[in-house]
Amino acid sequence: MKKIRLSLFLLFAGVSFSLRAQNNHQSKGFLATTPTKPVSFFEPGQIWRDNNSVPINAHGGGIMYYKNTYYWYGEHKIAGAIGNTGQVGVHVYSSSDLYNWIDEGIALAVNSTDPRSEIAKGCILERPKVIYNKKTKKFVMWFHLELLNKGYDEARSGIAISDKPNGPFVFVRSVRPNMEQWPLNVQDFHKKTVSKDIKKHYCGGYGCLGGDVDSLNILGRDFKQGQMARDMNLFVDDDGKAYHIYASEENSTLHIAQLSDDYLSYSGKYIRLFQNRYMEAPTMFKTSNGKYYMLASDCTGWEPNAARSAVADHIFGPWKELGNPCVGKDSEYTFRSQGTFILPVQGKKDTYIYMGDRWNPQNPIDGRYIWLPLNILDGHLTLKWKDSWNLTDLKF
Repeated sequence: MKKIRLSLFLLFAGVSFSLRAQNNHQSKGFLATTPTKPVSFFEPGQIWRDNNSVPINAHGGGIMYYKNTYYWYGEHKIAGAIGNTGQVGVHVYSSSDLYNWIDEGIALAVNSTDPRSEIAKGCILERPKVIYNKKTKKFVMWFHLELLNKGYDEARSGIAISDKPNGPFVFVRSVRPNMEQWPLNVQDFHKKTVSKDIKKHYCGGYGCLGGDVDSLNILGRDFKQGQMARDMNLFVDDDGKAYHIYASEENSTLHIAQLSDDYLSYSGKYIRLFQNRYMEAPTMFKTSNGKYYMLASDCTGWEPNAARSAVADHIFGPWKELGNPCVGKDSEYTFRSQGTFILPVQGKKDTYIYMGDRWNPQNPIDGRYIWLPLNILDGHLTLKWKDSWNLTDLKF
């Protein structure tokens, strides 16, 4: 995403501070001062502090609600460009009101002692999401994973599990989705010869393949090893079935895959959608009238772009694009953010919060959070900027 001007708080280059983290994992970050005074409003783009007066460190994150408590999981960043890699792990915070957050420490730590580990320190660990399995009574975390020193070419999904919402989570394995499984909407040509005219390394963004994704047949190319999965999200439907939504086929196409009953693998049912549209950062939610909505972005690296939205009557489609939901100044850049999660507010029917990140790749620990009310008007999503707001501003 687009570079952000650093706050005066961080202009003292080279100065590092100790940041509290569970299991003695340390990182370079902000200086804790005095306990934070309780607040009752959101200020998008401003520094957001936890109960220790330390800026919240949960980027690319998502929220799970469990026993009257919200748990916010996200990438723990450190100062400098190295912070774009996994140097610490996944941070978790808890809250009863969404405004004030308690630091619960590191939910999943990267492995700092074994460089052969799939989650070795320095790997790329992005967009962690956690869901609760009522049958197994386990908390299951999925995330986009790139192995150490492999760039973005591996395109794997990491899985971890815990008995408690705040962890610690134990890494189970990483996978490429749906190995030797065809999607429900597979075409005959996908099962034929695979084009040799495919680039060798990740480039991302529209046009990087040098041709239409179906003419190159990326789906068929990855059939035996499993499909690619980068930017991702999780969604649990009313019937308890869980779904993994991820950018696949060299980021050209989204997949929605139903998970197994224990949420630890795949059921074998999945679809391709928005082929050749190069959509990433997918988010999903469902309204009380049974409509499924999705928010995603274009593939422009760290640079912001116009958000995309879509709707469906069934999770496996057909899906219909609805255009950019943002209205007003900077709407063509999603208010200089990229979506990471759509949060249903408990106790408020059909009320949702857009959660986005304002990335800062030169100093990722100073990336800011953009939370805004997400409304539905005449079947379309609408997102407007607010400098300050609270839950009373949410409405259907």
